[in-house]
Amino acid sequence: MNIIKTLQKKFGKEILEAREPVKRKIYITIPKKAIKKFAEYIFNELKGRFIINVGTDTRSISNDYAITYIFSLDKEKTFVSLEAHVANDDLNVDSITPIIPGANWAEREVYDMVGIHPKGHPDSRRLVLADDWPGGVYPLRKDFPYDKKPKSAPEWKVPLKKTPEKSTIISLGPFFPVLEEPAYFRLFIEGEQVVGCDYRGFYNHRGIEKLGDSKLTYNQIPFIAERICGICGFIHSTCYCEAVEEAAEIEVPLRAKYIRTIMLELERLHSHPLWLGIAGHIIGFETVLMQTWRMREPIMWLCEAITGNRKTYGLNLVGGVRRDIPKDLHPKIMDVLTTLEKEWKTLLRAIQGDTTLMMRLKNVGRLSNEDAKKICVTGPTARGSGVDIDSRLDHPYAAYSEIGFKKVVSYPEGDTLARTLVRLEETLISIDIVKRALQEMPEGPIMAEITEEIPPGKEAVRVVEAPRGEAIHYVITGPDNRPFRWKVRAPTYANLQAIPVMIQGLPLADVPITIGSIDPCFSCTERMIVVDKRTGKEKVITHNELLEYSIKRKLK
Repeated sequence: MNIIKTLQKKFGKEILEAREPVKRKIYITIPKKAIKKFAEYIFNELKGRFIINVGTDTRSISNDYAITYIFSLDKEKTFVSLEAHVANDDLNVDSITPIIPGANWAEREVYDMVGIHPKGHPDSRRLVLADDWPGGVYPLRKDFPYDKKPKSAPEWKVPLKKTPEKSTIISLGPFFPVLEEPAYFRLFIEGEQVVGCDYRGFYNHRGIEKLGDSKLTYNQIPFIAERICGICGFIHSTCYCEAVEEAAEIEVPLRAKYIRTIMLELERLHSHPLWLGIAGHIIGFETVLMQTWRMREPIMWLCEAITGNRKTYGLNLVGGVRRDIPKDLHPKIMDVLTTLEKEWKTLLRAIQGDTTLMMRLKNVGRLSNEDAKKICVTGPTARGSGVDIDSRLDHPYAAYSEIGFKKVVSYPEGDTLARTLVRLEETLISIDIVKRALQEMPEGPIMAEITEEIPPGKEAVRVVEAPRGEAIHYVITGPDNRPFRWKVRAPTYANLQAIPVMIQGLPLADVPITIGSIDPCFSCTERMIVVDKRTGKEKVITHNELLEYSIKRKLK
């Protein structure tokens, strides 16, 4: 399919500019009034999957703002980016969320951070900014300093989602024993059944994107990118570096690509067992926890032997990697992988034949294929609902094209068991990928020779398949040896939006494992709700109020 010609035939002169600077990366400039119909056509007719939208303060370049909607046409292995300019005196665009539910959070975030308002959005509440953030202050605008601390506006409160009649509110979190990180869900319960929920997160917003385009240089960013996630950090540093490399037309040496592939798959090999152990813990199957974490430990030792660290490897730079994998380590890596493969197959057979596990996982937390596509979920969450997408195949990076990655594991059932089986089988595939990469790795340099400065004004988007799903990094190059704009989307950002559908109608006891089944990474939260029994009124207690109450309590 010639996508540019298809769009030109459909929309004609409404396309202001169409370009394909890199094969299968298409950038279309359109009027902002046409955003909704373009998005609807790409999503419904071309079957493009919405992945993110990006707001950019371009006032220093074109005296306006830009908003970019990025779609993945997976079967064509192509990205389509729709870009529109938004004038200073009319910062409104039509919301695409009524057409594409998966755009919900992305549109709200652009409003929070840049100030471009999505008209017609079904939920106009804040998403990223704290409750006491002052109105009209947008931190990703260029005139907002990265280290500014605006004065609190305590009178501003984010409204709570309306509680259904005859239901009881149960707070799950912010500190719930079986979830890896803080997360806050308000569950609406009738008897033992979930009839609705609300989620409010992002209370540990670290301003990483802001640092990236205002303070850090190109080769400082990989080290902070690796700290976006405590488990799959190498995914983010790889994705960022590949975006800059594409924008700057830097050719990475093949050996470096193989090393990236090996480390990416080793990261998956310690992440999936970590998740499986926690899943066993959630449902009270501690044997699974003990066994999988025992199997995981030798992988962590391998990562330390290769990079010097069990986690957060500090290996990537723009243009390649900082360290080689010496040949004398190859036999040790192969031995650990062979042992893990044998033990994992035994574990897989045991789980598939366990009656109690089947009762806790089968037909629990269902996400239909249709809902998975509408919400635009990714990774094992998508593949567990029969959406057979995987960035390693759909948008190859590192050395996956050379290795010949072809198999995508998917199950159509859409339940927690399906998501579990996807991860179990993927682990065996990852073992095979690392073995083949070691055997086929070519000789040669591990870092490109970069002799010229990266030119400003270049644009690129890259994806990398993290254990939880597709991570996305979007870059516009800029002056001063740093990006003009750097946008990151982690996989949980997409998958967490499916939780209300997955837990609807479930017994309360099945909610923790359903949430756990997406292998979530949450932003930390620091809030609680107090309900007055006499009046039924709810009040959100902020961090400062909680601190004040605790001081008063001590004084008594």
